Amino acid sequence: MEIGKSRVNARPSAAIIGAGVIGLSIAWRLAQRGTAVTVFDQGVAGAGASHAAAGMLAICAEAEPGEEALVALGRASQASWPVFARDLEAAADSPLDLRSEGTLLVALTADDQARLKHRLEFQQRLGLPVEWISGAEARRREPHLVPGIAGAVLSPEDHQVDNRKLVAALRVAAERTGVSLRGQCAVARILIAGERAAGVALADGTQIQADAVVLAAGAWSRRIEGVPTDARPPVRPVKGQTIALCMDAAAPLLNHVVWAPGAYLVPRRDGRLIIGATVEEKGFDASLTAGGVLSLLEAAWRAIPAVEELPIDDMWVGHRPGSRDDAPILGPGPTEGLVYATGHYRNGILLTPITADAIARLVLDGEVDPMIAPFGIERFQRPAEHDPEKWVPVFGKDHAPEIKLKRDHDPALAAE
Repeated sequence: MEIGKSRVNARPSAAIIGAGVIGLSIAWRLAQRGTAVTVFDQGVAGAGASHAAAGMLAICAEAEPGEEALVALGRASQASWPVFARDLEAAADSPLDLRSEGTLLVALTADDQARLKHRLEFQQRLGLPVEWISGAEARRREPHLVPGIAGAVLSPEDHQVDNRKLVAALRVAAERTGVSLRGQCAVARILIAGERAAGVALADGTQIQADAVVLAAGAWSRRIEGVPTDARPPVRPVKGQTIALCMDAAAPLLNHVVWAPGAYLVPRRDGRLIIGATVEEKGFDASLTAGGVLSLLEAAWRAIPAVEELPIDDMWVGHRPGSRDDAPILGPGPTEGLVYATGHYRNGILLTPITADAIARLVLDGEVDPMIAPFGIERFQRPAEHDPEKWVPVFGKDHAPEIKLKRDHDPALAAE
């Protein structure tokens, strides 16, 4: 597709389904280039997974075997975040609270240490900036960690941003560039004309024409009808319960993001301490449970005993959009004019900059960014060269990530 050149004398139009950070950021980038954009959401813009998230920009410390292509994509997006944040803050006249203290993954026991060091070996083979530090060094950095910890992995480039401020800023920036936001406006199906996506039909029957349709509806993406079953993304909701405690903003318990066995803790500049999150395959169930809250508080308390004195500020449930392989679904599909930007699972905030830029270029210029090439929906239909596990990251001297097919990178696999 290439709507920017297919209508030389007309302003191209795009309909985006989903007003989370992914849909809003794509809308903002498209509108900056002169596209007439309308964003539809069944609820309030930004009130879904984007609101429920913790805002971690983490890919290094969580990298595991089989995720090489995702690591390369995440690293590229990490590198984009400073400029993206600066541009968005200027466009919206509001701060995002992008913080760069880094992340600590703490080992409370010898078993935790063995598990973290095993994964650390893989991460270091990829050239990721992670290192093992002693328990004493970890407590020097974060004095409220429990005494006697075995050590920690330090990941200095895994940062965080206030995701709720990000959502608010994207709404402002999008509207200032002319984007029409239509909340409480559910899309029932994608309109198809001549085997091409031609717009959307709302739940009330209203039809809106568009040159391109971007499906960015998160966990609800598969529910949008209008295209063949195999063209509907295999995305499911993954429930997560999260808690916010109140610290003294002038003397916070933590400054780093801390991963403890069973929970992560994310400090905010306003004094909130976010503790999350459960991972539950329970569909769209939105109930807070005693067991879920207990597990999070206990895990946080074992790493930072002082949390027991903090008042509870809030608790909530979100639904991460998980694909069949828990990697995002990005790019074109079998229906001309329909673009996918969904299934980001736990990495939606991290991948916002690269998703927005890559999808905007695809819609307007017809270019598929090589970084998103492994993540097309076709990998679920033809699992050979489109399988992310068949790709490997290649980091240059400046640590800039690229991705190549394993058979192109390793001569031993050339016969595959």
